[in-house]
Amino acid sequence: MARVGTLLLVAACLPLAACEPVAIALLGAGASTALRYNMDGVTARTFTADAAAVKSASLAAAERMGLTLDAISSVETGEIIQASTPNRSIEIELEPITRQATRLRVTARSAGWFVDNATAAEVVSQTERILEGSMTARLAPAPAAAAAGGSATGGGSSLVPTATQ
Repeated sequence: MARVGTLLLVAACLPLAACEPVAIALLGAGASTALRYNMDGVTARTFTADAAAVKSASLAAAERMGLTLDAISSVETGEIIQASTPNRSIEIELEPITRQATRLRVTARSAGWFVDNATAAEVVSQTERILEGSMTARLAPAPAAAAAGGSATGGGSSLVPTATQ
């Protein structure tokens, strides 16, 4: 009877022993992901806009967020905008991919080598909002053109010639 009890105890422990390596591996993967996120986290986005438009929007986003513009430098792959706050240094990298596509990469560093992903993500988000606003403004008809078009098709005058009797 004691022998059967021992066998049942060993059989019950076998699944637990198999779970331990899996749990340790998952815990290690989670810890390394969290550490990597805080050490090399970079927020990036590709916009369907030319580099000049993305640069203008990112400068406006930096101004909207109250960042101090430190420097703008040209590099082989594009441009780098350096900005700062009293406790953050922000690097905005612009890389033209094509004439109509530009990659924006933002790194916000705080206290040493730790990265502030939330601030970097907000710079990208603000840049996106400004770009969308400028694109919408470009695509919308001008108020004068809309008013001229409305009066030309309604009321007394018409752009389409009519037959006279």
